[in-house]
Amino acid sequence: MTKYVVLFRGINVGGNNKVAMKPLVTALQEAGFSDVKHYIQSGNIVLSSSNEPTKDVGDIVETMYGFRPQIMAITASEFKSIAAKNPYAEQEGKTVHCFICSKTPQLEHEKVEQYQLPSEQYRLDGRVLYLFAPEGIGRSKLASNMESCLGVAATARNLNTINKVLEMI
Repeated sequence: MTKYVVLFRGINVGGNNKVAMKPLVTALQEAGFSDVKHYIQSGNIVLSSSNEPTKDVGDIVETMYGFRPQIMAITASEFKSIAAKNPYAEQEGKTVHCFICSKTPQLEHEKVEQYQLPSEQYRLDGRVLYLFAPEGIGRSKLASNMESCLGVAATARNLNTINKVLEMI
């Protein structure tokens, strides 16, 4: 059995694509996944499985809720590596976001420059872009436009969430 971190993209945001986590956890357990835990309603699940879980989790969500969200499953060791490589890990948790991409992005630096505030810093490492926005993620035009800069689908988690999921692993 391998431990995975399953990250949902775009659920429970603004009243759209609602997924209740507690019933989903029960359904995942009934489907044979073990050690299933979740953190907050934005779609962070840790589970153990003998197979890569993306398709099966997607099927369960689609059956239960009538839509299939984008899901990224990464191994727990991969998730730990993402956390360990964070160059902004010592900053305040709500000011740092990790954008985990569906595949390796080709960052469009000209677009980044259009949106980036002088105080913001970022670093791309493989499939992960780390963003430090000391004036707040909510005020960051770069954060809200990051996916277009990356050119691939991505799901973002702030440092507080990353650390909480690490505890769950």
